[in-house]
Amino acid sequence: MDKPSGLGFGITAWSKEDAETLLRLVLPDDCAIISINPVKDAASLDQGHVIPNMGNMFRRGIWYPLGYQHLTN
Repeated sequence: MDKPSGLGFGITAWSKEDAETLLRLVLPDDCAIISINPVKDAASLDQGHVIPNMGNMFRRGIWYPLGYQHLTN
């Protein structure tokens, strides 16, 4: 994103376009998405902060940071 937001967002989506759609639900309108980077597995995530503070990465939706699970229920 063009505006810093901590460690970013963790999203499970059907496609890159789907990930952007989910991210647009929570970002301010004036925030540009610079890149979407696939995560291969949980071992590549920040072990000290992301892992202990994330939701279920096997369900479609935003799983990091916590608090956005309701968007895809």
